[in-house]
Amino acid sequence: MKNVMRRIMQLIRIIPRKSSKNIDSDDEDDHFYDAQQEPSVNNHRNHQPLPPLSDTDSLFGDGSRCNSYQQSSYDRLPIMSAQTSPLLNSPWSSYVEVAPTENYVGLLTSLVREEGHIYSLAATADLLYTGSSSKNIRIWKHHMEYSGFKSHSGLVKAIVVAGDRIFTGHQDGKIRVWRASRKDPKDYKKIATLPDFQSVLKKSLRLKNYTEVRRKHSAIWIKHFDAISSMSLNDDHTLLYSGSWDKTMKVWRVSDFKCLESISAHDDVINAVVAGAHGYVFSGSADGTLKVWRKESHGKRTKHYFSQSLLKQEFAVTSLVVTPAGKVVYAGCSDGVVHYWEHEKLIHGGVLRGHKLAVLCLAASGYMVFSGSADRNICVWQSDERGRHRCLYVLNGHTGPVKCLAVEKEAREGECGGASTRILYSGSLDKSVKIWRVCPQMLNADNQHLPPPSPQRIDGLRRSRVEIHNKLPPHQQKKQ
Repeated sequence: MKNVMRRIMQLIRIIPRKSSKNIDSDDEDDHFYDAQQEPSVNNHRNHQPLPPLSDTDSLFGDGSRCNSYQQSSYDRLPIMSAQTSPLLNSPWSSYVEVAPTENYVGLLTSLVREEGHIYSLAATADLLYTGSSSKNIRIWKHHMEYSGFKSHSGLVKAIVVAGDRIFTGHQDGKIRVWRASRKDPKDYKKIATLPDFQSVLKKSLRLKNYTEVRRKHSAIWIKHFDAISSMSLNDDHTLLYSGSWDKTMKVWRVSDFKCLESISAHDDVINAVVAGAHGYVFSGSADGTLKVWRKESHGKRTKHYFSQSLLKQEFAVTSLVVTPAGKVVYAGCSDGVVHYWEHEKLIHGGVLRGHKLAVLCLAASGYMVFSGSADRNICVWQSDERGRHRCLYVLNGHTGPVKCLAVEKEAREGECGGASTRILYSGSLDKSVKIWRVCPQMLNADNQHLPPPSPQRIDGLRRSRVEIHNKLPPHQQKKQ
């Protein structure tokens, strides 16, 4: 009898007590934290294995996954002790690869993340915003941690900056809006959730506001019922477009966060949405189509109409970008090809072939276009005045698929042969952000008979491994 009672007492001691915190409370879980007062990082020994990368399902209509994702090398990164490694003094660790000269092209800085995969980036002025599967939105200034804010309600799949407001799109289908305090620019507060509770309550009272989202299941049309995959602002930042895995594209008014329109755009999940010039909006889907939508205003009302399909193929459209001048539209696909069209007449200009796997992200600045792929490479393309493209550089440094890109002109007005240099930010599923310096080249459109030179390969992978290796404790360096 004594043995039975002793066993019962042992069982009582090891049963974990249920936490009283309500994890479903959006207001309680969304909060600001300073760069020096961030959430603690769990030890690797207690770290649970991550689930399969769910967002790769959107690349294929049948829901299958690419084997290259399941066996990517980011799963084989060195494991570092949370107690001894200086890399884990904070969730982020920044180190400078090289002090750049005026004509330097290559890797500047690596930001090694120990929290989660990087899914989204946004760069504006001197700030860099990064979103990840850890649900943190980190803010960087001059390559150093500046501030951050956190939401427990779904990983951050898209970030868009409109003035002093930051829009974040999440796995739970909601858009959250943040703003820095006027008293303390490092203190960010959540000011809205799209759609808000009042709008949902008002719409739910009328039967006509419900639409069928799945077989025998309906929902209010102003809500995304699946992950938000992409967001984009129009030219004057008055409208926000959101694309979702629920196959719809929604239009939001930035001034009051009201949902103006919901468009059943595709037959499969939407991977990318981008607003262009002249009121055009482009949406790319896993159903293999790239569709064009035209905005029309009827008094105070705004309505979008289907214009045409630019692509109809078996390969998923995985990424989109429109050049800042609005002259060219680029679409990356799951077969590794980038298509492009002249914007005004929407004439197909050709394809760019530089990747072996899906093109997951695109960015553009001036006459330069950047493509990031599941093959872990970044291709830097440049077009001339006649629309011809050539690959200038192939950037290799990530050990996982390149998921997001952002680009800006260099703040210090660096020049290479008379052309302004660009700073490129790349986020990867290897949990790191890399910062590159690239330089355009002077292209002579008259030399059409000359074959384009081979692209220059920039190898940042070897140097990065050396840096990480040198930062490990001595007893772990010997094991590598």
